[in-house]
Amino acid sequence: MIHILMFVGGLVALVAGAQALVHGASRLALALGISPLVVGLTIVAFGTSAPEMAVSVGAVLGGTTDLALGNAVGSNTFNVLFILGLAALITPLAVHVQVIRQEAPIMIGGAVLLLVLALDGTLGLFDSALLFALLMAYTVFLIRQSRAEGATRTDDYAAELKPAAAGWDARPSVQVALVVVGLALLVGGSQALVSAAVVFAKALGVSDTVVGLTIVAAGTSLPEVAASTLAAIKGERDIAVGNVVGSCVFNIFGVIGLAGLAAGFAGFGGLAVPDAVRHFDLWVMLAALVACLPVFLSGREIARWEGALFLGYYAAYTAYLVLAAQHHAALGAFSNVMLGFAIPLTIVTLVVAMFRPAKAA
Repeated sequence: MIHILMFVGGLVALVAGAQALVHGASRLALALGISPLVVGLTIVAFGTSAPEMAVSVGAVLGGTTDLALGNAVGSNTFNVLFILGLAALITPLAVHVQVIRQEAPIMIGGAVLLLVLALDGTLGLFDSALLFALLMAYTVFLIRQSRAEGATRTDDYAAELKPAAAGWDARPSVQVALVVVGLALLVGGSQALVSAAVVFAKALGVSDTVVGLTIVAAGTSLPEVAASTLAAIKGERDIAVGNVVGSCVFNIFGVIGLAGLAAGFAGFGGLAVPDAVRHFDLWVMLAALVACLPVFLSGREIARWEGALFLGYYAAYTAYLVLAAQHHAALGAFSNVMLGFAIPLTIVTLVVAMFRPAKAA
């Protein structure tokens, strides 16, 4: 019971911390004159992935490196298949062509790079530094891009992020306090969540990797679930999709990059990549991201039935992980179905997208 309370309390602290961090950092950045576009694509999108970073780095420092990588990879799979699927069930998601043509290739390119770097079974200091450096380069690119764009583009974000002149959060001291409180909640929540998750893994007889790919990945993605679901309900479909894509980019470059750096400096010799992750889970993540490409690049919508299909794929993936962890008798038959998971997912989406009339951007 104590560990259940620790797990729930950790999740609550992570969600509250992410909200406080995003709110305070957004208002502070705007007060300092930073473009609302940059704030929307970096601080807000990355802020919802702050729990993943806090948990992964905390797991590395706590000696459970498998959980660190499993959390980041599992979160990306959860983001695309579960969150986009759920949001599309609420309302068909029409994707903005101009934005997605840039972000989707970066997201998929990052996943391919991660897969290549992980082929030797370890993400060393150089690999991790490269990933994190690419995140910095991506952020600088967004800043330069925003300066080249007109006021019309930034007004879309300004309406969402600018506070009222006399709002309670208008003072810099309040904004800084929100950032500090948010960081403190993220650190404390991640420690509680990791500790409880390790206990659950031992009690269930499953590995830290499986717990990271499922329970922890879903738990740390709650900010993305809340943000995208609320955006879909409000009809802000670009935000629902953009939040997921931006979070996936941050998970690959930021979360895994920083966790690998922490593992290297902590004396672990880098972030070990378990065979199961290298041979299966990374490929599932890549397949899920690639499956979005024809939908995103063409500017077509993600229909409700496609959202249901994505949710079905995530359910099948989770079932496979549970059966494999328990060495269940049904694993053999289920594995035969799952062997064709990545290719059918990609082919079905490609064919449907190619033959469906394009929606207006």
